[in-house]
Amino acid sequence: MNLSTRTSRLRRFLLAAAATAVGASAWAQYTGPSATPAYRTVAEVLKNPVDDAPVALSGHLVRQLSKDKYLFSDGTGEIRVDVDARHFPSTAVNEKTRVHLRGEVEKEFLESPEIDVDSLALAP
Repeated sequence: MNLSTRTSRLRRFLLAAAATAVGASAWAQYTGPSATPAYRTVAEVLKNPVDDAPVALSGHLVRQLSKDKYLFSDGTGEIRVDVDARHFPSTAVNEKTRVHLRGEVEKEFLESPEIDVDSLALAP
């Protein structure tokens, strides 16, 4: 085998190895923390509110504060929630109705946190 044949084979081998490495990285998947809600209780939100952090809470809308604002309680604390009318289920909801809500924390400077609700459903 002469030098040019060896060089050619080495180039093909390196090219194949590089293609394999690139292809293998295309199959790699994200393995870090998932996008599950960061907060599961009102107490957690109130203890360390992070703006735009996802939440999934179960509890009761205790009372209406204004058009879209309600006081929500899950037994660990109470927090204001902003629920657009379109997010309410077709069934009537009152202070005794257990609901599940998903949304995100809204924390403005020098204001207490509240939850901007993306979905609201009746709890079983």
